[in-house]
Amino acid sequence: MSGVSLSRASLLGFVLEEAADPVSSSMGTEARGLDVMLGLAAEAFRARNFQLAADIYQCQLRAKQPGQTEEMQLKRAHCLVLGGRLSEALEEYQLLSRQGRLRAEHLDVLVGYLAESMRGSQGWAEGEPLGKGLLGCPKCTGTLYQPVTLRCGHSYCRSCLEKEREGHKASTLSCKLCKEKLPTAGAYRINVILNSFLGKYFPAESRALTLRHEGNVLYKKNKPLAALEKYHEAIALAPKDHLLLSNRAQINTNMKYFEDALRDGNAACSIQPFWPKGHLRKAQALAGLQKKDKALKEYLICIALDSENKTAKMEAQKILCDLLSPIAENMHQRLPDIMQVMSPRSRIKGIVLNSLNSRNSSNVFENSCKVSVSTASIDPKQEWKSHSYCNLTKPAQGISNNQDTLKNLSTELALTTSEKKNALKTKHNPIAEDKPGTTEGYNKCTKRARLQSPSREHDVLPKLVDAFDLECSLCMRLYYEPITTPCGHTFCLKCIERCMDHSPKCPLCKEVLPEYQALRKYNRTVLIEELIVHYLPEELAERKRVNDEEMAELSNLNKAVPIFICTMAYPTVPCPLHIFEPRYRLMIRRCMETGNKQFGMCLSDPVKGFADYGCMLEVRSVELFSDGRSVVDTIGRRRFKVLRHSEKDGYSTADIEYLEDKKVEGEDYAELVRLHNLVYDQAYMWFSSLKQILKTRILSHFGPMPRKDTDIQASPNGPGWCWWLLAVLPLESRAQLPFLAMTSLQERLNGIRRVLLFMSRSCPR
Repeated sequence: MSGVSLSRASLLGFVLEEAADPVSSSMGTEARGLDVMLGLAAEAFRARNFQLAADIYQCQLRAKQPGQTEEMQLKRAHCLVLGGRLSEALEEYQLLSRQGRLRAEHLDVLVGYLAESMRGSQGWAEGEPLGKGLLGCPKCTGTLYQPVTLRCGHSYCRSCLEKEREGHKASTLSCKLCKEKLPTAGAYRINVILNSFLGKYFPAESRALTLRHEGNVLYKKNKPLAALEKYHEAIALAPKDHLLLSNRAQINTNMKYFEDALRDGNAACSIQPFWPKGHLRKAQALAGLQKKDKALKEYLICIALDSENKTAKMEAQKILCDLLSPIAENMHQRLPDIMQVMSPRSRIKGIVLNSLNSRNSSNVFENSCKVSVSTASIDPKQEWKSHSYCNLTKPAQGISNNQDTLKNLSTELALTTSEKKNALKTKHNPIAEDKPGTTEGYNKCTKRARLQSPSREHDVLPKLVDAFDLECSLCMRLYYEPITTPCGHTFCLKCIERCMDHSPKCPLCKEVLPEYQALRKYNRTVLIEELIVHYLPEELAERKRVNDEEMAELSNLNKAVPIFICTMAYPTVPCPLHIFEPRYRLMIRRCMETGNKQFGMCLSDPVKGFADYGCMLEVRSVELFSDGRSVVDTIGRRRFKVLRHSEKDGYSTADIEYLEDKKVEGEDYAELVRLHNLVYDQAYMWFSSLKQILKTRILSHFGPMPRKDTDIQASPNGPGWCWWLLAVLPLESRAQLPFLAMTSLQERLNGIRRVLLFMSRSCPR
């Protein structure tokens, strides 16, 4: 827009001139001029030129247009905030508060800006990764309770998935990790293997989770004391479960036991420094203790980590609105150091990571956990001073009783652009991190905090885990590429695929799984794979070695080659197949998995099972149908002779050797070329003499007749047109088989010549 492109000085001059022009006022153009200037301010705001927008609103406020003063004051305050002029913005908000026009919802821009500034100055990212344990839920980050494995392979607490389904639209439901859409209907089924594993090797945590569930039920029934007792028992069993501490903090807050709630909130933040809910619980407890300045900081940390947290936003706005109100005798003493929230000097890192960076943090936390276990014997109003979070930087220290005006306070504490840059440089300076007063080892502590496990899965020695608990019920071996069905049962990938070849039902509970057979899309269960890697590395290495040997055996195109017993196949000739038998479904799948995509084709034999000669087929494409059938497009490659007949998993196999035509030279080669040209011309004449309907069918199925080869001995199988002709000639399979076994091109050409002569004399066209 042209108004935004004007220089700031010229535009302000124009505004002042319009505001002071008596002619314009007398002509009744004030309203029209106001609309124009407000439009310019709106355009400047959209162009993110907040300084210009704030100055335009200031000029219009001097005219004191009735009915729009409050709106312009508020918009100017927002522009000042977004432009970084916080001291002036606070004065504007203060003026609105004195006039009784400031409400909590008006401070959303200020709260958002403070949280965003905090996030930027601390180097955080929204949705900062949490220290989820090996058996943690990606949603709540607590230990899995009644684990459910989704089709994508990730596992969640069943209650977390049910809450997600209740609170969101069906179109927005997706896995938090891979973003795959979740099922919108049907009950979530517990993963039997994971649930049993948790109950056997983590009985204390499992019992604590059950107590948590019972406590939640009691709390919903408005029985907070009974719910609190359940949580006392649960935390005694799992003192490092941040979710238990957070929930107990919520109950204590609602029962006005704010000091107990603060203790639990501190402990939860110590375990999970980047968990927004932990800071929310801590802020609620601080607010209940009337420590509004500390509560505001915790709310802002929560918003910085989760910008969608509506509760934290609203509470922060209420606190700011209350602190800006002129009720107190000395308002400046009640106003917290808002500007200091964004400053590295305020040691926000200490607020978030104080317990991690303290030299005695481990001992402090252990003591706090011991205290939290026996909360029933503690006076609810007793101050919990032993925890590291109670010794945080006091925001009130930045506010002096000698400060006379809000402007001086904000100006003194405001960060310039250069100060912010220097603060960020200091944060990443390894020398500065070792100085007293700085956050020592911040990066190391942050990394350790993210990887910190809230549960005790590392306390369970791998030697104590029985491999039997992670074995497939079909192959009776350690899970390899585990797949969990919607009914909650787990199998090896290859095992469930073989079962789906025979029936679309779960092998254990017989529940119908039509989507598995239709889609043929399996995602491995990530958590079971991780458990095997963590607890059974030696067994996994042995299982992988056996699997690699099996795959190498299946990849061998000389030994135990899979044989499809059906019809004649020829080199270079297409051979489409309809696969419906379970044994051949397995055979084709294995051919695709090994990567060679080849198998043998032989005629059936009443004595041996299949003929002694055949042709290798290469799979070009596979089209699957919803009922498990498939159409496989193949093409012939090499001929072979069977050395040994055998069988594997229901389908036939064979040890084979490949056949090649013997080459000739000199006069024999010249004679072979003359015979080749003669038979080719004879074959072309026979094909041309066929009725058009027959020719159309042949062309649609086998394609056009190949041309003569420049070198008739270049291919080990001989000229391609010979095999094309044998495929279209109306001969019985037994009459065609000898041609496949011949290793002399001359014999094959003479045989084709005799067949063509017979066809031309006796067969109608």
